[in-house]
Amino acid sequence: MQPKLHIKKGDSVKVIAGNSKGMQGKVLIVETKDYTAIVEGINLVTKHTKPNAKNTQGGIVKQEAPVHISNLMVVDSKGNATKIGRKLDAKTDKLVRYSKKSGEVIK
Repeated sequence: MQPKLHIKKGDSVKVIAGNSKGMQGKVLIVETKDYTAIVEGINLVTKHTKPNAKNTQGGIVKQEAPVHISNLMVVDSKGNATKIGRKLDAKTDKLVRYSKKSGEVIK
């Protein structure tokens, strides 16, 4: 059974702790087992690669490393970091995520 997390793939998030504190990016991958997420342009590490079929030259590559989910906060459409709540949508009778700061529904 997967745990309920406040962050989903495609969300816009802000880093609230760590080396990349204050930076914003889009979530590319969420690892529910490790409670980590890979965020576009955040926590970049240099990796040395051997030549292979994909990269015939090899060399040094910059890529994103996972960030723990506790260090991330969802950003609403106005650009504010906010907590996430869940409520029943009156029209569809489904649970939707909403911003606790502004009250707007987060897609």
